[in-house]
Amino acid sequence: MRKIIAASIAAGSFITFADPSQAAGRNGGAQLAAMCASCHRLDGGDGSIPTILGMSPEMLTRAMLAYRSRERPGHIMRAVALSLSDEEIVIVARYLAALNRQARP
Repeated sequence: MRKIIAASIAAGSFITFADPSQAAGRNGGAQLAAMCASCHRLDGGDGSIPTILGMSPEMLTRAMLAYRSRERPGHIMRAVALSLSDEEIVIVARYLAALNRQARP
């Protein structure tokens, strides 16, 4: 558990210091989703952490904002949500929704 928290804090620090305009300009969704993939499987597989593929951009955005405001419990997800701007949350939510559409037959 400590390793997961440490990885989340490190990833959050990286995102905090990254230039958001550069991330958006160079397929920022993929860069931001890499942080998500450190815990959530982006291949649709199910493990102890639920998949985020299949969520609509609106649903994922609402969930992230709920973690940030503590409406949803989750220390790690709150830290991740706090490390992202509103724009970055929307970018990654749209990317993950598009990734899910590409993965479907």
